[in-house]
Amino acid sequence: MNKSDTDRVLRSMPPEGFLKITRPPSPDLSSEQKVQLIRKGNELFGRGEWEQAKKIFVATRYSDGMIRLGDQFAKQRDYLSAFQMYKMAPAPDRAEAMILKLTAVLKNWLKE
Repeated sequence: MNKSDTDRVLRSMPPEGFLKITRPPSPDLSSEQKVQLIRKGNELFGRGEWEQAKKIFVATRYSDGMIRLGDQFAKQRDYLSAFQMYKMAPAPDRAEAMILKLTAVLKNWLKE
C-alpha cells in the first residue's frame, strides 16, 4: 500500500476513530426507577428514537434492549454501533458476527 492509499483509508475512517467499548457504571437506581426507565426506553425504541433509547438501556444496563438496538443498527448497516451494543450487552455471538462484518469492510477499504 502506498502513501496515497494509506492517506485515503485514514481519511475515510470515522472522525471519532475506533471506540473503546466499556460498560459504564449503573447509576444508583431503585428497582422501580429502573423499571420505569426501561419502559420509557422501550417506548422510545418503538418510536424509532434509537439514540434516546440507547442512553436509557446503557444507563440501566438493560441487556435485552441493547441487543435489540444492536440488531437495529446492524439492519441499518451501522456495524460499529451494533458491535458496541452487543459488546456492552454482553452478546458474544452477535459481537463476533459484527467483528466479521467490520473486518470485511476494512478488507474492502484496503482493496480500493
